[in-house]
Amino acid sequence: MGRSFLDGRPVVLPRSAAELARATEPHNLLSMNDTNAPVPEIRVSHADRDRIAEQLRVAAGDGRLTMEELDERLEHALNARTGTELARLVTDLPATTDTGAALMPVTAKEHTSVEVSSGSAVRGGSWAVPRSMDVKVGSGSVKLDLTQAVISAPLFTIQAEVRSGSLTVITRPGIEVVVDEVSVNSGSAKVRHGKDEQPVPTVLRVEISGSVRSGSIVARPPRRSFWKWLFGGSD
Repeated sequence: MGRSFLDGRPVVLPRSAAELARATEPHNLLSMNDTNAPVPEIRVSHADRDRIAEQLRVAAGDGRLTMEELDERLEHALNARTGTELARLVTDLPATTDTGAALMPVTAKEHTSVEVSSGSAVRGGSWAVPRSMDVKVGSGSVKLDLTQAVISAPLFTIQAEVRSGSLTVITRPGIEVVVDEVSVNSGSAKVRHGKDEQPVPTVLRVEISGSVRSGSIVARPPRRSFWKWLFGGSD
């Protein structure tokens, strides 16, 4: 927009067509054709903010934060929009359980193994996902629940040998599972997705290889029975 002076008073001149086009261009919107544009971060929910706020209160109760620091961080937590903004508030604090007890930092191992003959084995809760794992199942079952797992690397490889048992991997949004390298004899190897599941950036890729004889390998999101749907919870 141009500006001139008349009798000592500023006079605003109309914009040219080019200036108007540049001024009305939606600079803050990502171009649908720009494949190099950064993927926007997922917005946090009220539950996410409440969880971080509770962690801050527990830290203050343990003497890790002063009241001034608590007030400042709580204000930032309640106004946070993305997970990155929330994570900055607790990077120097230990994680907490649902009861408020402080947890020691979880360190992931490079490699672990699980072997089940006729029983069952479950990895769930806030367990640290290793970089690789060997799973051998006879006639039992192994469940790897990743819904609350601590992810420290973008890739998790599983070498599986399943006979007449089963290997189940419970996923959450952002976890991609690949079973292309599984050799199946008379069993099955499947990846199931949630109903109306929206695409989100991948935070963990799980690559499963190995063999299935008469058993099964399945990766799926948590499922909820009627009673768990009614009272909350999933498995």
